[in-house]
Amino acid sequence: EEETAKAFAAKGAKAEIVHINDLITREKNPEDYQIMAFPGGFSYGDDTGSGTAMANKIRNNFMDEMLQFVRQDKLVIGICNGFQILTNLGLVPATDSEYGKREVALMPNSSARYECRWVYLKNNSAKCIWTRGIDIIHIPIAHGEGNFYTDPGTLKKLHDHDQIAWKYIAEDGSPANGEFPVNPNGALEDIAGVCDESGRILGMMPHPERFNAFTNEDG
Repeated sequence: EEETAKAFAAKGAKAEIVHINDLITREKNPEDYQIMAFPGGFSYGDDTGSGTAMANKIRNNFMDEMLQFVRQDKLVIGICNGFQILTNLGLVPATDSEYGKREVALMPNSSARYECRWVYLKNNSAKCIWTRGIDIIHIPIAHGEGNFYTDPGTLKKLHDHDQIAWKYIAEDGSPANGEFPVNPNGALEDIAGVCDESGRILGMMPHPERFNAFTNEDG
């Protein structure tokens, strides 16, 4: 969360780290903010599955407020564990703008191990607000459950509504075609990130906040 806050601040945003309990007790009001970011990490140790415990805490204590926030003209991003939380809550991809219905899964990596490496991503969506002005980026991953999967019907909607934000690619820009380690987790169609139908909510597995200075660069 500190890296994510630093990345926002570096671009001129006023970033504040807010604990989930402060939102639940209403000590903090989401209406006072324009952007909500779910950072990477391993919330609750992933003891009940990646992002599951945090998603359940939100669903059982804060879901009405969460849905109110995402339906407004505001932005949400979930990175790695944050992506897992957003998918658990059904906030991405939320096809047909049906927030709260889970439609995709982030399964264990096909390598059956935790993967920590650098990957290349290509912007695949003209709709997603978060990826505008970006073509290809080189950033790190660090996860054990990033294997994107969904059913054929939902996958068709993602294509039809331009909701596939990021895809893993090779260094030369060619498709990963599911090949390890270019596709580091076995994700369906090399999908590394998806957005909601409005393009305002993005979930992605790689960590853009971990490459915020040239000294972070791979190699």
